[in-house]
Amino acid sequence: MKRESRQDNPDGIRIELSEYSDYFLKSLSEIKQRNIDPDAQTLSVSQTVSFFAILYEKIRNAVEFREEHLIRRAAIERILSRRLALNPSGQNEAENLIRELMWARYIPPDSITINEIDDYQSIIDRYLDLKHQVLSGRSLGFKQRLAQYINDFLTCELEEELNTDKTQKKAAFLHYFYQVLNKKIAIDGITDEELNSYFYVSCEAAFAKNDIAYTRYHLMQLQFDRINELSRKQYELLVHNFENIVTHIDKIINNPFHDRLNRFTKRQVPPFLILFSIIDRYPKNIRQILTNKTELWNKVDEICRSKYQETSLKLRNAAIRSIIYIFLTKAVFALLLEYPLSKWLYGAIHWYPLAINSIFPVLLMGLIVSFVRIPGSKNTKKINERVVNILNKDPGYETSKNFIAKKAKQRRPFLLLGFTTFYLFTFGATFMTIYMMLAQLGFNPIGMIVFIFFVSLVAFFGYRIRQTTKEYTLADKPGVLSPIVDFFFVPILFLGKFLSSEIAKLNVFILIFDFFIEAPFKLISEIVEEWINFVRARKEEIL
Repeated sequence: MKRESRQDNPDGIRIELSEYSDYFLKSLSEIKQRNIDPDAQTLSVSQTVSFFAILYEKIRNAVEFREEHLIRRAAIERILSRRLALNPSGQNEAENLIRELMWARYIPPDSITINEIDDYQSIIDRYLDLKHQVLSGRSLGFKQRLAQYINDFLTCELEEELNTDKTQKKAAFLHYFYQVLNKKIAIDGITDEELNSYFYVSCEAAFAKNDIAYTRYHLMQLQFDRINELSRKQYELLVHNFENIVTHIDKIINNPFHDRLNRFTKRQVPPFLILFSIIDRYPKNIRQILTNKTELWNKVDEICRSKYQETSLKLRNAAIRSIIYIFLTKAVFALLLEYPLSKWLYGAIHWYPLAINSIFPVLLMGLIVSFVRIPGSKNTKKINERVVNILNKDPGYETSKNFIAKKAKQRRPFLLLGFTTFYLFTFGATFMTIYMMLAQLGFNPIGMIVFIFFVSLVAFFGYRIRQTTKEYTLADKPGVLSPIVDFFFVPILFLGKFLSSEIAKLNVFILIFDFFIEAPFKLISEIVEEWINFVRARKEEIL
């Protein structure tokens, strides 16, 4: 008779929680939910204005590709930059900020009290004072660098203050992830303090998926509390040491082990995401679930199947967003450039290549997405095993190391030279193949440049989308044909990454939206809002 494994036949054996796990659950239970006094006066906005604001934000966000949980902070940054440019003192801008966020439904209407608006205003006032003191008497280059840091800190603090209980929960998740895995990292030749800082930055990027603004802010918070909670002495210390603080933060973020730590950290994420989803869904009896293997297996299986189903929808939405992003920010610009240049330099327009440049990116994205595989039951069982290991009190698991050498020893220099030469050859081989194919189709040099531009961007965004489907997947073995595919695909991905990161800085559509559309649109919205409030007040007087 075949012997059944514990995994195939969960037997209800209890799990003894580790010290980290027990403390983690206690910290979650102590988070207080934010409640609004039903008699408190709250800020409300017009539904008419809100409809158009929501529509505008959907279009605006399509031209700037961001992680979904970072969109609201970006909106706060955009709104404050515009309003403070017109009102540098920042007086009464907290209410204007909250109103605009409510218009776009970044926060629910009637969810912020008048007293809370005063708290947000005090945060803005304190940071503007900090900016004034820090930037005073500095050169233009230093002013721009330090001002960007202060703006990042301000927008991050405001965003987290809008939902304090959610912020505390996310911080608890991140801290638990860090604590469980921190002892599994060892890097020779650096101090424990450096190791902790480097790994924390990796957790911010790979687990929390925070951008550099949030990473900067959280590193600053490890040294100082929120700015409104600082004593006078602490605030003066922050002002006088601000430049040294941000220089140290930059050094931590740009540490030489960042990429290698990120690769390790990303591989650890899936079981933690499933564990945290169970906690979110079953908060009342979570300790009972996590200490019983049978109940835990049932919940892991349930959550995994739910997440796999969500992945398909997420994949489709991400593909659509990427296509919109590429066309609106880069592809349309390239096509508009291709037509006049071709006519000017070559005296004629070849519509067949132009049509290919317009249609092929959509087909390529569809092809990339179609080859994505959703995880199955085998992956679920692996995740369950890892979740048990994470929760269980097991010193062997918690202290086992994943060593990262300080500097890889260079061996066989001639072999390394050969590999480098061969890698460079792949670039030439890939793009020469594309050139020969396009020449056969009648593309002129401009059309070829546009085609490569399209293909590289779509390939890069398609690759990023494929990575989102691995969010709940433990490491798979590469396919048999992977080396052959990589031979031709890696150069295109490399170029796509370069175009996305560098040319994105010249995003014409963002400039158009921010300077020519958003400012007048929001001004009109404010006028309409005031008119609606005026009419409502007159109506109430009659009644």
